[in-house]
Amino acid sequence: MSYEECVKGLGSDKKFFVKSRFAVCNGASFLQTWLLNGRPSGQSMFNVRVVGTVAKNSRTINFQYYFTDFIETGRTGSSAMPITTKGNIPQSWPSGARYTRGGNMPGTKTFAQLKAMRTFKETVTAKPGQGSSGSTDLLFAVYEPAVSYTPPAPWALSGSMGGKLFMLAPRWDAAKYLANSTGGGNPDRKGAATFSYVPTMTYSAKPGAEERAAAQHLKTAFTKPEDTKPYMSAKKVPGQTVKEPLHRTVSKDRRDDNRKAAVKQCKRYWGAGYTQGGALECDEYPFATTYEGAAEFDHNPDARKFNFSVKPIPKDDNGAGGNILLSFYAKNRIIDGLEDGFIVKIIS
Repeated sequence: MSYEECVKGLGSDKKFFVKSRFAVCNGASFLQTWLLNGRPSGQSMFNVRVVGTVAKNSRTINFQYYFTDFIETGRTGSSAMPITTKGNIPQSWPSGARYTRGGNMPGTKTFAQLKAMRTFKETVTAKPGQGSSGSTDLLFAVYEPAVSYTPPAPWALSGSMGGKLFMLAPRWDAAKYLANSTGGGNPDRKGAATFSYVPTMTYSAKPGAEERAAAQHLKTAFTKPEDTKPYMSAKKVPGQTVKEPLHRTVSKDRRDDNRKAAVKQCKRYWGAGYTQGGALECDEYPFATTYEGAAEFDHNPDARKFNFSVKPIPKDDNGAGGNILLSFYAKNRIIDGLEDGFIVKIIS
């Protein structure tokens, strides 16, 4: 993500902008009101934007800092004002994780020096083996860009003396079912980093789209659930909002259970010959590769029974929809479990 993309994405009122799970940015404005002998004499300001990016299959996150839009009005001591910039990591899950830091963070520089310097970066790398137990090796952290300043004598400032910028939480994994699971032969490089947010997978219901029939099925499940099978009063399938996302499962048994439960309903409503000699397949939503699939109630009694939809659709459309889903999982490093999630959007 470029600086220009960040500025455009943030606009005038957003705290952060997400281009992808591998490119995010945030920004803040800092205004100083200067006092001399206890009386206001002038103002100064500057903007800070931080762009976080991750290269493909890398465990290193790059944070590029931009100090811009320096303004001074009236009488101020801003040119000599020391400004301290830090990239804090106040929390990690699990706790106790260690990070390798790099880059050219300036520490403390004056207003005038930062105006001339404009940009610098910090890199943060987490080695594998520090995350959760199991095959995912999952590590979350909080990364907090912080800016603070103090007035040089004999000046004083009113109001705050800096602030913290909001950054989406970094995440590292070394999942065996995702890319770079071996690190290309280097165990210290296996896995990759991302930023934590709920991504959106898109299906197209437009004429000519390979997955059109699957998208139309999902659109009905979203907008007219009462018209879907199996019947359920007040059906509301998940995956439409970030508050109720879908969660990936890599368990073969769970996926098989979901498929069997879906096919059972296709046979129930359309008969044993619903495939019409193999031309059709039983499409299900939520997907069989999610914990919210058709067999969710069998594994979680607290789940709502029959809160899913099935429909026989052309085999090619069903296959295209499945390929899009698998590609989405890989591209966005969607991990197994409730620590990650995604939603689905239909374009029509």
